[in-house]
Amino acid sequence: MSPRILVTAATGQLGRLVVQALLATVPAASIVAAVRSPDKAADLAALGVEVRAADYSKPETLGPALAGIDRVLLISSSEIGQRTTQHANVIDAAVKAGVKRLVYTSILHADTSPLGLAAEHVATEKRIVASGLPYVLLRNSWYLENYNANIQPAIAHGAVFGAAGDGRIAAASRADYADAAAKALTLDAPASLYELAGDEAFTMAEWAAALAEVSGKPVVYQNMPQADYAALLVQIGLPAPFADLLADSDVGASKGGLFDDSRTLSRLIGRPTTTLKSALAAALKG
Repeated sequence: MSPRILVTAATGQLGRLVVQALLATVPAASIVAAVRSPDKAADLAALGVEVRAADYSKPETLGPALAGIDRVLLISSSEIGQRTTQHANVIDAAVKAGVKRLVYTSILHADTSPLGLAAEHVATEKRIVASGLPYVLLRNSWYLENYNANIQPAIAHGAVFGAAGDGRIAAASRADYADAAAKALTLDAPASLYELAGDEAFTMAEWAAALAEVSGKPVVYQNMPQADYAALLVQIGLPAPFADLLADSDVGASKGGLFDDSRTLSRLIGRPTTTLKSALAAALKG
């Protein structure tokens, strides 16, 4: 009998891709989609996937959601500043439910990362290890899709701005990381940690050059001091805390925080990771 696998945040951008990846090898009846709004998962239910209500911030929903579940994918929350508590709620519920494997999406080289974003991931990793649950930590680098919102403005203005300097960014697509999560949920392996990153690292100047080549429009990269970049992001409408986070992440990238050349991700998924140019071409086509 196939183990029962639960994917949290299953209607999110990564979660949906993980469910799709699982459906390629796992019976739909063995997959459970945990979502805050079950009505948004009607398409998953139509595929035979069971849908259960679960909210990281509402512990009373987590026990019923995890009942009878063997393996859980905890996709990190998007609510920065609340994640440590939210994740702890899921971990505690998984312990009570007798889950046999907990897979968590962390950040690349979390324990040594210069990115401020890493702190909540480190706290979550420690909570998982201390829980006694069998676990797999998927330390993901950046998503190629993180830059998609920059594409049209960069083409329009002929420039993309940032504070990443010459830092090399080993990004991969959401689909690449989703395939890795599906593997971690289905393979039988002891507690493990994977540093996951794209095969092809690039600087932001190289990102701009790739966009120029794919779009046929001149695009260059303009590096800025961290404070100036954060101020620019606020000027174009981002909330100050989010602008500060993005600027901090860029500076972290300049220090090597998003680089890894181990090719662990492509070995795990059994294929090369998505290339920058193919991702840009797909984004431009919409």
